[in-house]
Amino acid sequence: TPKAGSRADLDTPAAKPTATAAPEETMMPWNGWFGSFLKDKLGDEKYEKVRELILYRPNDYTGFEQLPRPNTKLPISEKDPNLMHKFRHPSPGSQPPVEMRETDASFGNAGDDPYDVTYYKRDTGRRYTSDPTSLHRDLEKIKLELLPEDDPRVKEALEEFEKGPGSSPGNKGVFATGKSDFDPSGLRATMSTNWEATEASLDANMPDHLPTPTWMAEQDEIVAWYEERDLPVSIGGTGYGNIPIGARVARW
Repeated sequence: TPKAGSRADLDTPAAKPTATAAPEETMMPWNGWFGSFLKDKLGDEKYEKVRELILYRPNDYTGFEQLPRPNTKLPISEKDPNLMHKFRHPSPGSQPPVEMRETDASFGNAGDDPYDVTYYKRDTGRRYTSDPTSLHRDLEKIKLELLPEDDPRVKEALEEFEKGPGSSPGNKGVFATGKSDFDPSGLRATMSTNWEATEASLDANMPDHLPTPTWMAEQDEIVAWYEERDLPVSIGGTGYGNIPIGARVARW
């Protein structure tokens, strides 16, 4: 039985936990004494009939307790009745320590700050829809590029477009405690966030891959099939997810 640790045991071998599993013996041996009494007087068969008659789902593995007990076993296989899962087994104290990574690419950009959980600077999915000042800026840019470049009005419109909305200039790193340069981009703190840096960060996080359909791996075979039959080549490949003819017959 592991002994309880004291303040004097801190930073000593005695402070390390010695138990690797919860104890199997109950700490309340008096619990269930009435059921044990009836079972002893009535016998196993009559006792089970009385339990099924009076109690609701008497053999439920949880016992209708919100928090399972450490010795609770849950069957997880229909084929192997001996395959069980126990609550909190192995216990958290017997598991390897948590790994705290210093860098993670999922944090966005360089991923060199595990405490930087800001998402707006890499939220490319809402880039052109959530902010009214950036609403459909990609389409506006395409429209301006299609207009005559020599037109003074087009030049002026392009200059205004490149300036951006002019809002959210940021505090230039000047906080109440004074000038700070811990983040040159200005995106680490909300008060120093500015529109130019946000746009640059979104540009760096824009997706640059083109997903391809599954039939692209067989495009040569698909084209050859149409050419052998002197048929016009259709767009894409067929055959994936087709419904069998038998399934199309009306059930009525």
